[in-house]
Amino acid sequence: MIKRMIYRAAWEKGREEAGIRALRESGQAVRLVERGELMTAAAFTWRGNLFLYYECMDREVAPDEVAGAAVPYLADWPGQAEPRKWILMIDVFHFNEPASAEHWLRKAPVERRAGRVAHLKPDMMASYIYYHYQLQEERAFHGDKYEIIAMHENLLFGYQEFPKVIEEPVVPGRLQTKGTPENWADSRMDLHFQPWDDDGYLYFKQIDQIFAYYIGDVQEMPGKTDSQKESGSI
Repeated sequence: MIKRMIYRAAWEKGREEAGIRALRESGQAVRLVERGELMTAAAFTWRGNLFLYYECMDREVAPDEVAGAAVPYLADWPGQAEPRKWILMIDVFHFNEPASAEHWLRKAPVERRAGRVAHLKPDMMASYIYYHYQLQEERAFHGDKYEIIAMHENLLFGYQEFPKVIEEPVVPGRLQTKGTPENWADSRMDLHFQPWDDDGYLYFKQIDQIFAYYIGDVQEMPGKTDSQKESGSI
Protein backbone atom coordinates (compact mmCIF):
# COMPACT_ATOMS: atom_id res chain seq x y z
CA MET A 1 0.00 0.00 0.00
CA ILE A 2 1.24 3.45 -0.90
CA LYS A 3 1.62 5.88 2.02
CA ARG A 4 2.12 9.57 1.27
CA MET A 5 4.40 11.51 3.65
CA ILE A 6 4.97 15.26 3.91
CA TYR A 7 7.54 16.81 6.25
CA ARG A 8 8.61 20.36 7.07
CA ALA A 9 12.01 21.44 8.39
CA ALA A 10 13.76 24.77 8.98
CA TRP A 11 17.21 25.67 7.69
CA GLU A 12 19.64 27.11 10.20
CA LYS A 13 20.25 30.77 9.45
CA GLY A 14 22.87 31.22 6.77
CA ARG A 15 23.14 27.49 5.99
CA GLU A 16 20.36 27.04 3.45
CA GLU A 17 22.54 27.21 0.34
CA ALA A 18 25.03 24.65 1.69
CA GLY A 19 22.18 22.41 2.83
CA ILE A 20 20.51 22.46 -0.57
CA ARG A 21 23.81 21.61 -2.24
CA ALA A 22 24.37 18.70 0.16
CA LEU A 23 20.85 17.43 -0.46
CA ARG A 24 21.24 17.53 -4.23
CA GLU A 25 24.61 15.81 -4.13
CA SER A 26 23.68 13.04 -1.68
CA GLY A 27 21.65 10.83 -4.03
CA GLN A 28 19.71 9.38 -1.06
CA ALA A 29 16.26 9.99 -2.47
CA VAL A 30 16.95 8.75 -5.98
CA ARG A 31 18.49 5.52 -4.63
CA LEU A 32 15.33 4.80 -2.65
CA VAL A 33 13.26 5.37 -5.79
CA GLU A 34 15.58 3.17 -7.87
CA ARG A 35 15.24 0.36 -5.31
CA GLY A 36 11.45 0.60 -5.40
CA GLU A 37 11.10 1.72 -1.78
CA LEU A 38 9.63 5.07 -2.86
CA MET A 39 7.41 5.69 -5.88
CA THR A 40 7.97 9.47 -5.89
CA ALA A 41 10.29 11.70 -3.87
CA ALA A 42 10.49 15.48 -4.06
CA ALA A 43 11.95 18.33 -2.01
CA PHE A 44 11.20 22.05 -2.08
CA THR A 45 12.59 25.11 -0.34
CA TRP A 46 11.00 28.44 0.59
CA ARG A 47 11.94 31.28 2.96
CA GLY A 48 14.08 29.18 5.27
CA ASN A 49 11.79 26.14 5.08
CA LEU A 50 12.48 22.71 3.61
CA PHE A 51 9.57 20.49 2.52
CA LEU A 52 9.71 16.78 1.67
CA TYR A 53 7.01 14.90 -0.23
CA TYR A 54 7.40 11.18 -0.83
CA GLU A 55 5.36 8.03 -1.46
CA CYS A 56 6.34 4.91 0.51
CA MET A 57 5.84 1.59 -1.27
CA ASP A 58 6.18 -1.28 1.23
CA ARG A 59 7.31 0.33 4.48
CA GLU A 60 7.23 3.70 6.18
CA VAL A 61 10.47 5.41 5.19
CA ALA A 62 11.87 7.95 7.68
CA PRO A 63 12.72 11.45 6.46
CA ASP A 64 16.38 11.00 7.47
CA GLU A 65 16.58 8.18 4.91
CA VAL A 66 15.30 10.50 2.17
CA ALA A 67 17.12 13.69 3.11
CA GLY A 68 19.57 12.91 5.88
CA ALA A 69 22.24 14.93 4.10
CA ALA A 70 20.31 18.07 5.00
CA VAL A 71 20.15 17.33 8.74
CA PRO A 72 23.45 19.06 9.74
CA TYR A 73 22.08 22.25 8.19
CA LEU A 74 18.66 22.13 9.88
CA ALA A 75 17.49 23.89 13.03
CA ASP A 76 15.88 22.08 15.97
CA TRP A 77 12.13 22.24 16.54
CA PRO A 78 11.05 22.40 20.20
CA GLY A 79 7.89 20.84 21.59
CA GLN A 80 8.96 17.30 22.52
CA ALA A 81 11.31 15.75 25.05
CA GLU A 82 14.00 15.50 22.36
CA PRO A 83 14.58 18.20 19.73
CA ARG A 84 13.33 17.33 16.25
CA LYS A 85 14.59 18.21 12.79
CA TRP A 86 11.44 17.09 10.94
CA ILE A 87 7.81 18.02 11.53
CA LEU A 88 5.22 15.65 10.06
CA MET A 89 2.66 17.79 8.26
CA ILE A 90 -0.98 16.71 8.48
CA ASP A 91 -2.87 15.77 5.32
CA VAL A 92 -5.88 18.11 5.30
CA PHE A 93 -7.07 17.61 1.73
CA HIS A 94 -6.74 15.36 -1.30
CA PHE A 95 -9.15 14.59 -4.12
CA ASN A 96 -7.87 11.04 -4.52
CA GLU A 97 -5.86 8.50 -2.55
CA PRO A 98 -3.86 5.39 -3.44
CA ALA A 99 -5.86 2.17 -3.65
CA SER A 100 -2.79 0.13 -4.66
CA ALA A 101 0.62 0.60 -6.25
CA GLU A 102 -0.85 -0.16 -9.67
CA HIS A 103 -3.59 2.42 -9.19
CA TRP A 104 -1.05 5.05 -8.16
CA LEU A 105 1.48 4.54 -10.97
CA ARG A 106 1.43 7.41 -13.44
CA LYS A 107 -0.17 6.39 -16.72
CA ALA A 108 1.25 9.32 -18.72
CA PRO A 109 4.46 11.35 -18.53
CA VAL A 110 4.59 14.07 -15.85
CA GLU A 111 5.88 17.37 -17.23
CA ARG A 112 6.29 19.15 -13.89
CA ARG A 113 6.12 18.43 -10.17
CA ALA A 114 5.42 21.49 -8.04
CA GLY A 115 5.23 22.67 -4.45
CA ARG A 116 3.23 25.65 -3.23
CA VAL A 117 2.50 27.35 0.09
CA ALA A 118 -0.14 29.57 1.68
CA HIS A 119 -1.02 30.88 5.13
CA LEU A 120 -4.46 30.52 6.70
CA LYS A 121 -5.85 33.02 9.13
CA PRO A 122 -5.45 31.24 12.50
CA ASP A 123 -9.13 31.66 13.40
CA MET A 124 -10.16 30.08 10.07
CA MET A 125 -8.12 26.88 10.29
CA ALA A 126 -10.97 24.77 11.67
CA SER A 127 -13.34 26.07 9.02
CA TYR A 128 -10.84 25.25 6.26
CA ILE A 129 -10.50 21.66 7.49
CA TYR A 130 -14.28 21.32 7.93
CA TYR A 131 -15.09 22.33 4.36
CA HIS A 132 -12.26 20.37 2.79
CA TYR A 133 -12.92 17.16 4.70
CA GLN A 134 -16.54 17.25 3.57
CA LEU A 135 -15.52 17.84 -0.03
CA GLN A 136 -12.92 15.09 0.16
CA GLU A 137 -15.04 12.38 1.77
CA GLU A 138 -18.39 13.20 0.17
CA ARG A 139 -16.63 13.03 -3.21
CA ALA A 140 -18.55 16.20 -3.97
CA PHE A 141 -16.63 16.81 -7.19
CA HIS A 142 -13.51 15.38 -8.78
CA GLY A 143 -10.13 17.03 -9.03
CA ASP A 144 -6.42 16.44 -9.49
CA LYS A 145 -5.56 12.81 -8.64
CA TYR A 146 -2.10 13.56 -7.27
CA GLU A 147 -2.74 16.89 -5.52
CA ILE A 148 -2.42 16.95 -1.74
CA ILE A 149 -2.48 19.76 0.83
CA ALA A 150 -0.85 19.42 4.25
CA MET A 151 -0.79 21.71 7.27
CA HIS A 152 1.59 22.61 10.10
CA GLU A 153 0.44 25.44 12.36
CA ASN A 154 -1.31 27.81 9.93
CA LEU A 155 1.05 27.06 7.03
CA LEU A 156 -0.28 25.00 4.12
CA PHE A 157 2.01 23.11 1.76
CA GLY A 158 0.60 21.67 -1.45
CA TYR A 159 2.08 19.13 -3.86
CA GLN A 160 0.91 18.97 -7.47
CA GLU A 161 1.76 17.32 -10.79
CA PHE A 162 1.21 18.65 -14.29
CA PRO A 163 -0.58 18.00 -16.52
CA LYS A 164 -3.29 17.30 -13.98
CA VAL A 165 -4.99 13.91 -13.93
CA ILE A 166 -8.72 14.14 -13.18
CA GLU A 167 -10.45 10.86 -12.40
CA GLU A 168 -13.02 9.37 -10.06
CA PRO A 169 -11.50 7.99 -6.82
CA VAL A 170 -11.36 4.21 -6.45
CA VAL A 171 -11.48 4.32 -2.64
CA PRO A 172 -15.06 5.03 -1.42
CA GLY A 173 -15.74 8.22 0.51
CA ARG A 174 -16.10 8.02 4.28
CA LEU A 175 -19.12 10.29 4.60
CA GLN A 176 -22.70 9.71 3.46
CA THR A 177 -23.69 13.33 4.05
CA LYS A 178 -24.24 16.06 1.43
CA GLY A 179 -22.86 19.09 3.26
CA THR A 180 -20.50 20.48 0.61
CA PRO A 181 -21.96 23.66 -0.93
CA GLU A 182 -23.31 22.98 -4.43
CA ASN A 183 -21.47 26.12 -5.48
CA TRP A 184 -17.97 25.76 -3.97
CA ALA A 185 -17.57 29.55 -4.06
CA ASP A 186 -20.15 29.69 -1.23
CA SER A 187 -17.50 28.23 1.10
CA ARG A 188 -15.77 31.64 0.83
CA MET A 189 -12.22 30.34 0.75
CA ASP A 190 -11.15 33.93 0.08
CA LEU A 191 -11.95 34.70 3.73
CA HIS A 192 -9.73 31.87 4.99
CA PHE A 193 -6.33 33.00 3.71
CA GLN A 194 -3.88 35.61 4.95
CA PRO A 195 -2.85 38.08 2.24
CA TRP A 196 0.80 37.92 1.24
CA ASP A 197 2.86 40.76 2.68
CA ASP A 198 4.64 41.59 -0.57
CA ASP A 199 1.65 42.00 -2.89
CA GLY A 200 -1.56 41.37 -0.94
CA TYR A 201 -2.29 38.29 -3.09
CA LEU A 202 -4.37 35.49 -1.52
CA TYR A 203 -4.11 31.70 -1.82
CA PHE A 204 -1.09 29.62 -2.84
CA LYS A 205 2.27 30.64 -4.31
CA GLN A 206 4.71 28.34 -6.09
CA ILE A 207 8.05 27.58 -4.41
CA ASP A 208 11.47 26.33 -5.57
CA GLN A 209 12.10 22.65 -6.26
CA ILE A 210 15.33 21.01 -5.07
CA PHE A 211 14.73 17.62 -6.66
CA ALA A 212 11.93 15.37 -7.89
CA TYR A 213 12.23 11.67 -8.78
CA TYR A 214 9.69 9.09 -9.97
CA ILE A 215 10.11 5.33 -10.15
CA GLY A 216 8.98 5.10 -13.77
CA ASP A 217 11.70 7.54 -14.83
CA VAL A 218 14.73 6.27 -12.92
CA GLN A 219 14.01 2.56 -13.44
CA GLU A 220 13.30 2.90 -17.17
CA MET A 221 16.33 5.07 -17.92
CA PRO A 222 19.41 3.06 -16.84
CA GLY A 223 21.61 5.21 -19.10
CA LYS A 224 21.23 8.22 -16.81
CA THR A 225 24.51 9.18 -15.17
CA ASP A 226 24.75 9.55 -11.40
CA SER A 227 25.30 13.28 -11.79
CA GLN A 228 22.11 13.62 -13.84
CA LYS A 229 20.14 11.69 -11.23
CA GLU A 230 21.60 13.63 -8.32
CA SER A 231 20.81 16.96 -9.96
CA GLY A 232 17.09 16.35 -9.60
CA SER A 233 16.62 16.80 -13.34
CA ILE A 234 14.80 13.51 -13.90
